[in-house]
Amino acid sequence: MKKFVDPFLYNIPHLDIHGYDRYSAVAMIKNFIENNLRIDNKKIIVIHGKGSGILKKTTHDYLKSDKRVLEYKTNNYNDGETIIILK
Repeated sequence: MKKFVDPFLYNIPHLDIHGYDRYSAVAMIKNFIENNLRIDNKKIIVIHGKGSGILKKTTHDYLKSDKRVLEYKTNNYNDGETIIILK
């Protein structure tokens, strides 16, 4: 079976947090959001992986509380990454 790759996500800035613990991952995401807001990027991707779901849950819990985030969702084609829309 051929894996579908969404061509619209190629040029979007992304952050890979594989291997980080919860606290380091949140610090990295926070810094990544700040940097992308400075350069006026409205869409970013955080790659947290599938695994046991700890980094995914941590990422989504943080994004719920961040007022700079307009919306976020898990990628339909790859549930190991979250697409984030910034205000």
